[in-house]
Amino acid sequence: MDAKELVRRFEAGERSFPRADLHRVDLCGANLEGADLNGVDLTHANLRGVALSGSNLSGANLAGADLSDAGLNGANLSGANLREATLIGAGLLGANLQGVDLRMSRLSGAKMDDANLSTALLSEADLSKAALRTAHLSEAKLSGTNLSEADLGGADLTAANLTGAYLNDADLTAANLTGANLSGAYLNHADLSGANLSGAVLDQTHLSEANLTGAKVTDDQLAEVKSLAGATLPDGTVHS
Repeated sequence: MDAKELVRRFEAGERSFPRADLHRVDLCGANLEGADLNGVDLTHANLRGVALSGSNLSGANLAGADLSDAGLNGANLSGANLREATLIGAGLLGANLQGVDLRMSRLSGAKMDDANLSTALLSEADLSKAALRTAHLSEAKLSGTNLSEADLGGADLTAANLTGAYLNDADLTAANLTGANLSGAYLNHADLSGANLSGAVLDQTHLSEANLTGAKVTDDQLAEVKSLAGATLPDGTVHS
């Protein structure tokens, strides 16, 4: 099936195209909102600016696809393969990305508030400046991921793997980091005020000038944080 046939059938009222072969198709700017694209092959497809809000892309193969500025709000992408895909500026508000493979993908500036990314594979992805407020990232694999300047306020990062991740200048206010692994992660200048770090691993974590006012930490964690110059401690004092 080519792009013209897909659009023609969609505009005629057809909505279900499960497991269709659409690799390398050019659907730039197309409107496919609410389409059932379960298990489709969209590898290396041009989907820039495509409207896919509320669509079903569960189990789809979107590896290497270009979804820059695409509208995917409320879409179901659970179990999809988005490895090395480009989603710069994409809208994924409330999208279901549970268990999705986003390794080495580009999501800079993506709007992902309230998205479900639990157990997702995001290692070495670029999520810099992404909006992830109240997003669900429990048990997500985020090792080496770039989350610099990302907005993770109120996000659920329970038991997430953030080893070596870049979270410099990130907003993690009131985030739940219970049991998260932050070994070697970079959180310089990050705002962790009110965050829950109970059971989080902070081995060689970089927290220079981070704000931990009101954060929930253990005595052992606090002793480690106190060794960092410029860090604002949970009681509001600044260690110099």
